[in-house]
Amino acid sequence: MGLLSTIFGILCGFLNSIFSLFAFGIGTSIGLVIGYYAFINALPADVEDVKVCPLVEDDLETLQRLIPEIPLWVKNPDFDRVDWLNKFIENMWPYLDRAICATTKNIAKPIINEQTPQYKIQSVEFETFTLGTIPPTFQGMKVYTTDDKELIMEPSIKWAGNPNIIIAVTAYGLKATIQVLDLQVFGIPRITLKPLVGIFPCFANIFVSLMNKPHVDFGLKLLGVDLMAIPGLYRFVQELIKDQVANMYLWPQALEVQIMDPEQALKRPLGILDVTVVRAVKLQRKDLLGKSDPYVKLNLREEKVAFKKTTVKRSNLNPEWNEEFSFVIKDPATQVLELRVYDWDQVGTHEEMGLNVVPLKDLTPDEPKVLTLVLLKTLNPNDPQNDKPRGQLVIELVYKPFKEDEMLDDIDDSGMMEKAPEGTPAGGGLLVIIVHEAQDLEGKYHTNPHVRLLFKGEERKTKRIKKNRDPRWDEEFQFRLEERPANDRLHVEVYSTSSRIGLLHSKESLGHVSINLVDVVHNRRVNEKYQLVDSRNGRVQIELQWRT
Repeated sequence: MGLLSTIFGILCGFLNSIFSLFAFGIGTSIGLVIGYYAFINALPADVEDVKVCPLVEDDLETLQRLIPEIPLWVKNPDFDRVDWLNKFIENMWPYLDRAICATTKNIAKPIINEQTPQYKIQSVEFETFTLGTIPPTFQGMKVYTTDDKELIMEPSIKWAGNPNIIIAVTAYGLKATIQVLDLQVFGIPRITLKPLVGIFPCFANIFVSLMNKPHVDFGLKLLGVDLMAIPGLYRFVQELIKDQVANMYLWPQALEVQIMDPEQALKRPLGILDVTVVRAVKLQRKDLLGKSDPYVKLNLREEKVAFKKTTVKRSNLNPEWNEEFSFVIKDPATQVLELRVYDWDQVGTHEEMGLNVVPLKDLTPDEPKVLTLVLLKTLNPNDPQNDKPRGQLVIELVYKPFKEDEMLDDIDDSGMMEKAPEGTPAGGGLLVIIVHEAQDLEGKYHTNPHVRLLFKGEERKTKRIKKNRDPRWDEEFQFRLEERPANDRLHVEVYSTSSRIGLLHSKESLGHVSINLVDVVHNRRVNEKYQLVDSRNGRVQIELQWRT
C-alpha cells in the first residue's frame, strides 16, 4: 500500500510538471501577442518628421567618427575620383583573382622550398588559394608629373575581402593546416613607373613604396582554432606586420619589379644589319615524293620584333633565294642573328629542318662576310642529333654602324621613312600601302591567294601566288591625296582564284579586314598583322605609311 502511494505521488508530480511547463508556454505566447498589440496601439498616430541638425564645430566626436569614411577625393582635391577603375576591377576580379593567385604560388614555391629544410619542414602545400569575391576599391588617386622620364601614382586602396587561403604544413610526419581569412588592408602606396622608354610596355621598372604604415587585419586559424582570439596575440601580430612591412617598403624604400632591362631598353640604334639569304644546299627530304618546300625565318634572338621570312621554294633541296633583309641593331656586342629553315606544308604545322645562329660580335663593321652555316637540330653542342646531316645555308652579312651625325633617338626595323615627292599638295600627302605577307590562309576549294585593296573607289591588286597558305608579296601601292585620310578606311580582301576552265568555284574569298587610317596619320607609320574576318586563322601583314 505504501509502495502504491509512493508511485502515485511520483506520477502526480510528473504530470504536474508537464502541465506547469505547458501552462508557462501558453501564458508566455499569449502575453507576447497581447503586449505586441498594446505596444502598437500605444504609438502616436502622427509621426513627426526627423530633425536634421547641422554639424557644428563643437561636435568633435561626430566629426572624427565621420572623417575616416569620407573618400580622399572629397577631403583632398589632389586625389581624383576613379569610379571607372573600381568598375573595371569589379568586372575583371574573377580573372584577376585566378591570375594573382597563380602568380603568387609560382613566386612563393621556390622561396618556401629554400626555407623549409632549415626548419625541418617536409612540405608546404596550398590546399586552397582564392582572394574571394570582394575586390579592392580605390578611394581616389593622385598622379604626379615630373621632369624626369617617370610616372608617379598614389592610389588610396581599401580592401575588406573574404579570401580563403589554406596551407598544409607537414613536419615530423604530422600535418597541420593554417587558414587565412577575413583580410582587411588599408593603405596608400606610391607606384612609380620608370624609366619611360619607347618600347612596349613603355616603362622598364615598377617601384612600389608605402607612404604610411598600412592597416592590416586578418583571421588566422591553426587546426581549426582561431589564433587571433588569444589575448594579446592579435595586437602583437598586427603591429609586427606593420613594422616589418614599413621597414622594407616605407618611402623612400621601395619594392622594385623589373619589367625589362633598362639599359637595353634605353639603347639607341647603332646601325643596320643587312642580310642576304643566298641559297641552301643538300636539305633533308621531308615530303613523300622525296622533296621539300623550304623557306627561311630570320630574327634577332631575345628581341620582341616580328621575324622576317623568305619565299617558299617548291620541291627543291638546293633552293636559291638571293633575298635581302635589314635589322636595326642596338647592341652588336650581345645581339645574335638566328636563322631557321622550315619545310612548308599545306596541311598542319611547318616542320623545322634545321637552324643556326650568328653572333654579331663576329662581324667587322662595313665589311661584307659570306658564311656557310651547317644546319643543326638544336643549339646544344653536345646533342648527338646534330651529327646527322641536315644541309647548309649560305648567307651574306654586312653590319653598317651609324656615323655620329646619323645617330637617331628612335628608328624602326624599316629604317628612315621617305618624304613625299615634290608636287604633293601642302595639306595632303602620299599614302603608301605595302602588302607584306599572309599566314594560315585556307580555301575551301583552292588556295591561290592575291590581295585586293579598295580605297576611295580605286582598286589595286597584288600578284596571285599558287598553292600557298603563307604567301609573301612585299608589293607597294601609292595614293596621292589632297588631304589627310584621318576619317577614311582601307578595305583589304584576300581572294583565291583558280585557272582551271569550267571549275564551279573559280573564285572564293579567304577573308577581309577594314583598316581605320587615323593611326597612320598620327603615327606616320603602322606595320601590323590583322586577323581576317570570315577566316578561321588567317592573318595579313599590311604596312601603312603617311608621307608628307
